[in-house]
Amino acid sequence: MKITIKETQNPTILKFEFQDFITQNQNFEYKNIDEAKNSPLAQQLFYLPFVKTVYISGNFIAIERFSIVEWSDVQEAVADQIESFVNNGGIIVLQDENVNKKQPITVYGETTPNPASLKFVVNKALTKIAVEFKNSDQAKSSPLAQELFKFHFVKEIFIAENYISVTKYDSISWDEVTLELRTFIKQFIENGGTVTDESLIENDAKQKKQEIKHFDNLDTTSQQIINILEEYVKPAVAADGGNILFDSYNETEKRVKVVLQGACNGCPSSTFTLKSGIENMLKDMLNDKDIIVEAING
Repeated sequence: MKITIKETQNPTILKFEFQDFITQNQNFEYKNIDEAKNSPLAQQLFYLPFVKTVYISGNFIAIERFSIVEWSDVQEAVADQIESFVNNGGIIVLQDENVNKKQPITVYGETTPNPASLKFVVNKALTKIAVEFKNSDQAKSSPLAQELFKFHFVKEIFIAENYISVTKYDSISWDEVTLELRTFIKQFIENGGTVTDESLIENDAKQKKQEIKHFDNLDTTSQQIINILEEYVKPAVAADGGNILFDSYNETEKRVKVVLQGACNGCPSSTFTLKSGIENMLKDMLNDKDIIVEAING
């Protein structure tokens, strides 16, 4: 077993990566030796005086150090200690015997027009309500999203019927992390992990505007716009790992406001799509050359 040392965005935390996954859809965080009762390896690491926190997840062990040392002085010795422990038959984590039995799952990655976003397609339904999370605090309704945000490179997450769009920070390339993310998502779902708890999905302003009762109270032009978006635009943007929501229509300004989600939000080609695609389509289908389409995303 060979360990690869990798830096993180936090200079006090270093990752020690394995060639294979070392946990079964479980993530662990230990602050001291008493908390690490189910991890003989973590207990051993806490005997090192500079170890502050131990994280075990996926295919790596991450260690947060106290400031009494620099990683450059001790990282090789720590890697050797982990390698020696595992190669001599040491147990990394005592796995929970009650983990759900695996369900065969297929996950594959698709590129999107947004170079920062990748679409992971799953061969089963994930949610009836499309949801977008900008950070982990927003992801209370999605245990999967909460776990994905633990990857330091994950910026935003969008979950739709049968796929997950992940937007990353620019500090890392997809070549480095695609396999890791795909395998993690596959194992999480196979082991019975909850993707979204729809009973906890908050009905924020964006979601409420998509409800039937709101639709019935809209003017005729707004209803026509929504029908066009649903029939002609949504399938296309979903294929690219994104989503579009109707926000409002101002009859005086002839301005249509929409919300872009998933891979569409922040995509370099989104302006072209709005102006040359959606805007021209609405102008033609509504026979109104003055219509303007605007995305209100932050």
